Amino acid sequence: MTAEQSSLDRLSEVAAERGLRICVIESLTSGRLASMIGAGDDAGDWFAGGIVAYLTDVKEKLLGLTPGTDPYSAECAEHLAESARQLFDADVCISTTGVGGPDAEGGHEPGTVFLGWATGDGVGHRMLALTGDPQEVLDETVDTAMRLLAFHAEGIRPVGPRRSGPASTAPDEPAD
Repeated sequence: MTAEQSSLDRLSEVAAERGLRICVIESLTSGRLASMIGAGDDAGDWFAGGIVAYLTDVKEKLLGLTPGTDPYSAECAEHLAESARQLFDADVCISTTGVGGPDAEGGHEPGTVFLGWATGDGVGHRMLALTGDPQEVLDETVDTAMRLLAFHAEGIRPVGPRRSGPASTAPDEPAD
């Protein structure tokens, strides 16, 4: 079993057990993270969805990123994660942004990656300085994002139903 599959299995289990809603916002990984999460067990019950926003003006228009914000920065990663979390009414959101390579961009070396995270309790980021070709950078980014997502999902304590509709029914109540 790969590390990504192990993280996905744990995320699927935790999200289902706790009735969580998960979402992602991707730039660097261009949908690879959402594709992996969507393959999780019963993802249709807990994966709210994802956004791929590659161009900076799309991030500004769709998610309210302040014009002039470095798109390869911790500030950008955190903003994207929190904006998407609110948009999807999710419990946890992870964002990916950075420079995959092979060349530097915006003054950042290849392999400079920022993963943003947002929960109802706050936001933060993790900076990665990865080595390898662009494919290796993307692989490691997705793997680390999956582990970060599972970690933050595990940190959320069940607090009971938060939303209306089938996704928020109590464990003993059947969904419509």
